[in-house]
Amino acid sequence: MALFSRLRPLALPLFFVAAALPALGQSSAPAPQATAAPVAVDKTPWLYKGSDIEHDPEWRFGTLPNGLRYAVRKNGVPPGQVSVRLHMAVGSLMEQESEKGFAHLLEHLSFRGSSKIPDGESKRVWQRLGVTFGSDSNASTTPVSTTYKLDLPNANEASLDQSMMILADMMAAPNITTQSLTQERPVVLAEQRESLGPGERLDDLRRRLFFAGQRFADRPVIGTVETLTGATADTVRAFHQRWYRPERTTLVIVGDLDPALFEAQIVKHFAAWKGVGPNPANPDFGKPSDTHPKSAALVEPTLPPIVALAVLRPWTVFEDTVKFNQERWVDFVAVRIINRRLERRARSGSSYIGAGADLSDAVRSVNVTTIQVLPVGEDWETALKEVRGVVADALATAPTQAEIDREVNEIASEMRNAIETARVTAGSQRADTLIAAVDINEVTTSEQASFGIFQGAINQRMFTPERVLASTRRVLQGVATRALITTRAPDANVQTKLAAALEADVSGLAGTRAALRNVSFASLPRLGTPGKVAMRAVAVPDPKIEQVRYSNGVTGLFFQNPGEVGRIYVSVRFGRGMQALPANRQTPAWAANLALLEGGIGKLGQEEIDQITGDRRISMQFGVGDDAFVIAGQTSPADLTDQLRLIATKLEVPGWDPKPVARARAVAISGYAARNASPMP
Repeated sequence: MALFSRLRPLALPLFFVAAALPALGQSSAPAPQATAAPVAVDKTPWLYKGSDIEHDPEWRFGTLPNGLRYAVRKNGVPPGQVSVRLHMAVGSLMEQESEKGFAHLLEHLSFRGSSKIPDGESKRVWQRLGVTFGSDSNASTTPVSTTYKLDLPNANEASLDQSMMILADMMAAPNITTQSLTQERPVVLAEQRESLGPGERLDDLRRRLFFAGQRFADRPVIGTVETLTGATADTVRAFHQRWYRPERTTLVIVGDLDPALFEAQIVKHFAAWKGVGPNPANPDFGKPSDTHPKSAALVEPTLPPIVALAVLRPWTVFEDTVKFNQERWVDFVAVRIINRRLERRARSGSSYIGAGADLSDAVRSVNVTTIQVLPVGEDWETALKEVRGVVADALATAPTQAEIDREVNEIASEMRNAIETARVTAGSQRADTLIAAVDINEVTTSEQASFGIFQGAINQRMFTPERVLASTRRVLQGVATRALITTRAPDANVQTKLAAALEADVSGLAGTRAALRNVSFASLPRLGTPGKVAMRAVAVPDPKIEQVRYSNGVTGLFFQNPGEVGRIYVSVRFGRGMQALPANRQTPAWAANLALLEGGIGKLGQEEIDQITGDRRISMQFGVGDDAFVIAGQTSPADLTDQLRLIATKLEVPGWDPKPVARARAVAISGYAARNASPMP
């Protein structure tokens, strides 16, 4: 179910190299003609086929006779905007050996013109309509799809009609010529050259190791120099004709116009589109197996040592059902508990700066549990053993009900927040959510219905120590386990050392599990006598901003924004920021963002602060501005009093724990080599 990210990683101040799968931004069948004849549209909600999840009634679905699917809905946030997402079920996994990079190359070529639109004219038209390229209009290619995105400000029937005509012609009849290919190929090759940095090399090795034996291992989205330079207008046109078809198209429109108009425009511009030849089946993406290399090493002097583990299982998201989601929630709670324990140890001083586990489905190829470790200094072996000790303890003994309830309550709080703010969710976000559901073969439903599924799991007592222990064991077992290590200097024996660290006895390394303390806001240090209002005035008449001065000299500025339903933003500015710091010597300001809040409040450490705020909409972030220090947070009307109390108590009775400073220092040192190797400031 694609409404919420089911696993919210705990906030870790780490500089991990991104493990996200690649997505790169930015002949043929005859162009579709605007159709006036009646078209028999199948209004069956195709997204929910095979699923018992409650349909979101705000969405209207349809399938045209040519196979194109659409979903539309009314959304007035922001006012006047219409968001269009055109999803083509073609990505790098559909490419043949000689076509590597063609899906992304075709994404570029599609903007260069079509049978009705001269080269470059589509961008000029959209710019006249107020579209900004790169933010309002762009595209992205992934291993399984290519998505074209358009956000039309101040949209009306005429601008939508023109935009839909352009999009339809771009998809069906792009100008794939030798001239356009010659002009666009250097742009794509430049992107390919820019992707040769240390982080990209790590991602490339990760892909080839973790997906060894599967199609994705050999299908980088950017392609190769050989296949891109070898591309011709004829070969790219053949790729387009094979894969760009209405049956492989999903069109999503969300915005501040009548959904009936959206449907009419889709029929008008896309119903006449016909594919050439049979619709090809997707190639076999393969399944993970244990018959391939189990480890790999990379020497990167500018990267900190990183150990990444992956436990792989076959991809099984064939039907997105209530039961499937509820069982996944139990799995995610199990992973969250492991992450909580890992973070607690990192805060208290350990051999690693940070470590985290993640559970996900990747490119319709695997269900994977990953664990990533960033050690303090170069001693990755000790850090890996310590992390393995925490994991081994989780596999051996069930968590307490208190640990489980903490995670369940935090998830429930997030979902209630989504319900409260649903009516101000941007239309572009709604469109992206549905496209994400299509991409991963799942469904999306309303915030209330999604919470109902989660509450159903609670009511069925699915979150018990026994079931969470079973989930822990399930997500840490698979058909293949693989490990990746990066080092700053060459070491011929590093993979042998890695294998030994993975086999080493880690019993006893987890230590004693920390019991949750019975803490609440009443445990915070008491503040003094409340002050009084000394002055009240209107500082700005339009928009109205009220100024209040209190008896202790604090000044408050208050602005009511009806668009921020259920959300209150708090920003407390104090001191003089950078102006207060000496310019002739180094100061500890480099550690401020990572260490000051982590120091706790009074005798309560950050663990206890997280405990009393985790299931509330209360947060704190620290920043150093040019003229002030800032503590900011986002809260709700119900939690505003305690949000303000938390910040005030932090200012009056700050905790001074040296461990977060040591952790911040380790983070800073680990990133020096990368910063010194980069021309960026």
